[in-house]
Amino acid sequence: MKYFLTGATGFVGSTIARQLRAAGHEVHASVRNPEKASDLQSLGVQLFAGDVTDKESMREPMQGVHGIYHVAGWYKIGARDKSQAIPVNVDGTRNVLELMKELRIPKGVYTSSLVVFSDTRGRLVDETYRFEGTHLSEYDRTKWLAHELAETMILGGLPLVIVMPGVVYGPGDTSDLHAAFTRYLWRTLPMIPSQTAFCWAHVDDVARAHLLAMEKGKPGETYIIAGPRHTLVEALELAEKITGIPAPRWRASPGLLKALSTLMRVVEKFTYLPETYTAESLRVGAGVTYLGDNGKARRELGYQPRPLDAEAGLRETLEYEMKRWGMKRPGSDKEGNADSADQADFR
Repeated sequence: MKYFLTGATGFVGSTIARQLRAAGHEVHASVRNPEKASDLQSLGVQLFAGDVTDKESMREPMQGVHGIYHVAGWYKIGARDKSQAIPVNVDGTRNVLELMKELRIPKGVYTSSLVVFSDTRGRLVDETYRFEGTHLSEYDRTKWLAHELAETMILGGLPLVIVMPGVVYGPGDTSDLHAAFTRYLWRTLPMIPSQTAFCWAHVDDVARAHLLAMEKGKPGETYIIAGPRHTLVEALELAEKITGIPAPRWRASPGLLKALSTLMRVVEKFTYLPETYTAESLRVGAGVTYLGDNGKARRELGYQPRPLDAEAGLRETLEYEMKRWGMKRPGSDKEGNADSADQADFR
């Protein structure tokens, strides 16, 4: 089969590309700079210079494909410059889906997100849930607008399947969550937000779910492809067991983080703040839960996400980062093997 893929240079998109090529499929990918996508080219992905914000740049690579995967998105929590959120997340989705309709492509898979439901307040919601209120971040809001757009085009007859990942982790992650784990490994993470919880899925499982959605998903349906539920505290406690590096002992309450968010909303008007400490970032971390039930994807797609404590799960992710930064586990002369939780030894 021949597929068109957006977001192929990203964390999830590149994994989808690898899995499609491993399955023997032909892949066309629209990338901003083909010269910087040599990894994709080495896989046999056919690269086309283009961008989701430029509709016509995608017309040629979408010609004659059997299906499309629209994965590209703008994802920045706490960024001062949010100017690309609407052009990429909303207008870019419109461009891809309109071309899919114009070219009569038989099927598509669109990557939405659990963030469109905003804070589920501890509830594990399913695909029928609808959030009413103000979204916590510009990313949340614009992904919801794109989700609504996709649903509207489905009602107009577009043979599209929507998938909704939660938190995605794994080797090579570049998200804010990855940054938090990196700070933890370097012992510069000052605290952990208490009560904050996500549904954690390994990138390989999320990519596999996209392929399953193309193969088995029913056009017009939405599938939550998130993983098992864990608080951030639980995840970092597991990280401590894996690495021997102590997790921060300070648990910041939702009330404290909300108060800090209110304060930073004033402060950031007058001075530059790192993205981690902006009002938006603190608001998103204030005891928020992004939780979704993947039961439908399990039943209809055969989706089987691994546990967070699987060998090729958080352990693999942390060991990848430690090797990347040249870190040794505490109490070990060998990278990636520790028997005790003494002082960390960084080379």
